[in-house]
Amino acid sequence: MEDIIILWEEENKEFNIDSLSSHNKKSKDSMTFMDNLNAFVSSFQKIHTKDKIIFYRLMSTMLNAGMTLIKWISVLEKQEKNPLFKKMLWEMIIWLQEWKNLSDCLDVYPSSFSEAEIWVIRSGEKTWKLNEVMTSLADQVEKVASITWKLKGALIYPAMIMLVVLWVIAVMMIVVVPKLLEIFEDKSALPPSTQLLVFLSDFFVWYWYLLILFCIIVYFSITFYKKSPSWKYNWDSFVLHVPIFWSIVKKVTLSKFSRVFSGLMSSGVSVVESLKIVSEAVWNEVYRQRILLLLEDVRKGMKMWESLEWDKLFPDIMVQMIQVGEQSAKLDVTIIKVADFYDEQVDTMAATLNKLLEPFIIVFLAVVVWFIAIAIMQPIMNLADTVSQS
Repeated sequence: MEDIIILWEEENKEFNIDSLSSHNKKSKDSMTFMDNLNAFVSSFQKIHTKDKIIFYRLMSTMLNAGMTLIKWISVLEKQEKNPLFKKMLWEMIIWLQEWKNLSDCLDVYPSSFSEAEIWVIRSGEKTWKLNEVMTSLADQVEKVASITWKLKGALIYPAMIMLVVLWVIAVMMIVVVPKLLEIFEDKSALPPSTQLLVFLSDFFVWYWYLLILFCIIVYFSITFYKKSPSWKYNWDSFVLHVPIFWSIVKKVTLSKFSRVFSGLMSSGVSVVESLKIVSEAVWNEVYRQRILLLLEDVRKGMKMWESLEWDKLFPDIMVQMIQVGEQSAKLDVTIIKVADFYDEQVDTMAATLNKLLEPFIIVFLAVVVWFIAIAIMQPIMNLADTVSQS
């Protein structure tokens, strides 16, 4: 931040909108093939959440210092290292010169700036409190990103352990097991468990490419069908019923719902419009459909807590807090406390999730090793019994 302020102080006297326009036009005309290729590739990317949070906080600071949007974005564009974000800032300067609002400029990048963020910024522009809105928006985005990463972090560790376990199994089947099975000449007389082990080992050795092809097909099938609302609804419903995972997924979704909804309400967005935006902000299709039903009930004049009462997707404590907020006309204040409550719960569950999954992983690996040991030792023991009887 200090570097940006120093750069602004050095170049503030030389800043000229006409020179900036000619510089931008010149830069655009001199774009090479590689520049166009980079622009095409960057169209499929989005800026990092960390860069977005810094962008919001710096904007609030500069606006409080009396700096205009065009000036401070031009300063930020000069020192920005991320080529994608630099290109966005460059385009924003051009649009701001054409008297477009900041919210309209950011709305062009839906993959980087969510609809909820756009609406919060738009409300700040209408109420002339953009500097205050930017600070609260940065806090909200940071909290939502933090709780999302905690969920991902809790799932990454067991996923990596399972990948290591599967890799060990593959190595055993391809390298170790064939060497051990060489001691048996007549494989047709082997016990069923050993014959199964021989079949699996031969499959890994000779048809390993089919496994890779199968994984690729599964990945692209999931990616394709995730775009289908019905498939996504069934999958998200399944996730909400998976032991251990359902609780943390539910709390993360409720925390995100509460925080985004509170941010919109505190910025002056109506309840109906806030619910519509929040329905797109939550990643779970089951909750999205339920929020849309809640939206229809609110449009008919029903209170939020009345629509959510007895609904298993929304706990009683959350419904009661919403009821208190609606009765006291402080819904944005009360519901943010719900988000804080679930954030603390997610912190605790994320720390204990790995400890809960470790025993299952250990048992799975033990069963695999036990099966391989039994499949190899059983024919050896049968051979020893035959020799002793002879």
